[in-house]
Amino acid sequence: VGMIFQKPSPFPFSIWKNLAFPLREHGVKNRDNIAQLIETALQDVGLWDEVKDRLHTSALALSGGQKQRLCIARALVLQPEVLLLDEPCSALDPISSGVVEDLIARLRGRYTLVIVTHNLAQARRIADYTAVFWVKEAVGRLIEYGCVEQIFESPQQALTAAYVNGIRG
Repeated sequence: VGMIFQKPSPFPFSIWKNLAFPLREHGVKNRDNIAQLIETALQDVGLWDEVKDRLHTSALALSGGQKQRLCIARALVLQPEVLLLDEPCSALDPISSGVVEDLIARLRGRYTLVIVTHNLAQARRIADYTAVFWVKEAVGRLIEYGCVEQIFESPQQALTAAYVNGIRG
């Protein structure tokens, strides 16, 4: 399982070390193997061409969208089956958000993605299935679950209908 947080948080290392660190922690020692896994992960997130000539510079110098894609690459380098993404675009500008949404669309055929978002338009664009959770009296509850079209076009629960139509929430 890989985890992507709301605020991009690369380690205060080089781009290379951000991706090599989890590999080494999981026992990968061969430098050629590490190099190949790093290149593949960076290609998967569309960063390779942007950073291949500066892999040994600080990851903190990247833009916000690049940092988020680096964090996604850091999760992907371990080849997880599932990626958990907590509001992956909320700290990004609209252009970077679009790039990350496009990346999510490409990854969803290869990984199981669980995404938390309060952005209803984004949920509608990128989700196959949607779960609506609601907190009442400090207890979170699953209100409704279904394919994205059903949730947005013909919700079964009044609270879901109110939320997706902008009446509640």
